[in-house]
Amino acid sequence: MNKSINEKLLTIQAELKTKKSRFNNFGKYYFRSAEDILEAIKPHLVKHKVSVVLNEELVVSDPPTILSTATISDGTDAITAQAVVGVDMMQKGMQVPQKFGSASSYGKKYALGNLFLIDDTADADATNAHGKGDQVTSTAKISIKEGDEAFKKAQDYIKAGGSIDTIKTKYAMTADVEKSLTNG
Repeated sequence: MNKSINEKLLTIQAELKTKKSRFNNFGKYYFRSAEDILEAIKPHLVKHKVSVVLNEELVVSDPPTILSTATISDGTDAITAQAVVGVDMMQKGMQVPQKFGSASSYGKKYALGNLFLIDDTADADATNAHGKGDQVTSTAKISIKEGDEAFKKAQDYIKAGGSIDTIKTKYAMTADVEKSLTNG
């Protein structure tokens, strides 16, 4: 039986591990980049016979705002996720192309993160105050509630043979929600 694009994406989301290989000297923390995510997903793309394409579009010119779209496709069907990023034209020490490049990289990272459910809540890049006070850290998981999109994806994942334990590594859920997922 051929898996649907949704089942393939669910499997990749559950299996994907991507390390934080970059270090921010200013904030003293490790973070992951779009390149780290792309490197981590390549074996999964081959394994599941899917491809990922990144597109960008300037959606507002003043202030410059970029819409980044990550699309996973099996050649027949596709699923997309997006991220919107502003270009900081007041950023000191960067030429205009560097400002756009930085925003582009950030947008790609978050579009990929949205597509593959890479949770950056514990990533200092998402929570660091960058020298403007104390650093905030969080290890909170996203909560699944019956009927929401994450619940539906988790149901599909389990129906495709996935494990509730894998889901619980990324999501918080009540005992009732877990029971609904395992019995549903």
